[in-house]
Amino acid sequence: MTKPPVLILGARSDIGKAVAHKFASLGHPVQMAARNATALEADKTDMELRHGVPVTLHEFDALATDTHEAFAGALPQLPQIAICVVGLMGQQTENEGDIEAATRVMRSNYEGPASILAVLANRFEERGNGTLVGISSVAGERGRATNYVYGSAKAGFTAFLSGLRNRLSKRGVNVVTVLPGFVATQMTDGMELPAKLTAEPGEVADAIARAVERKKDLIYVRRIWRVIMLIIRSIPERIFKRMEI
Repeated sequence: MTKPPVLILGARSDIGKAVAHKFASLGHPVQMAARNATALEADKTDMELRHGVPVTLHEFDALATDTHEAFAGALPQLPQIAICVVGLMGQQTENEGDIEAATRVMRSNYEGPASILAVLANRFEERGNGTLVGISSVAGERGRATNYVYGSAKAGFTAFLSGLRNRLSKRGVNVVTVLPGFVATQMTDGMELPAKLTAEPGEVADAIARAVERKKDLIYVRRIWRVIMLIIRSIPERIFKRMEI
């Protein structure tokens, strides 16, 4: 039996590639969408040879929201599963002094991902089935001085996914929110990350595949983050504002 296609939005990222390889290994045709998508030719060839599934490449710019309807309409087949891994952390110190840099971070983590998933949500709803997956962040669960621009955008995206899930739950469409915590990628390269709290891209991909199969609503890639964020959210504001975390 032929498995349904999976669309990866932001497929040039480390997590995007890992997710694409994971679903290809499960027998799904893969649609890899990203800016400069031709740079994924080697990955496309590798997946096709290794897993024996068709892989297509699609030019996609999350920030060009006016192109999202046309992008979805031009896909060779409406996917059954769409996974958005688009994101940009940026540098908090730069974001504080450069409004254009801050806006780019906010648009990359909220506006762009929300826009394309909204377009796909309407098509999935009309069809009556499908799964939408959005990678958000534990950083969105409480604003911290060290990354509040990034965190605020992720908070918005988490809320968007929650509302979308509520809207589509009776329409045959499942919406999964993924909160990875730290992940060892190019985006976090150079940061000193605690090993016990840091996932590898392949670990994130495995968690997403399980969540899709089990029709989960929200997952923490490593369960310890659920406890950590519960504690952080519970700290009174009068104390929290004096902390450096």
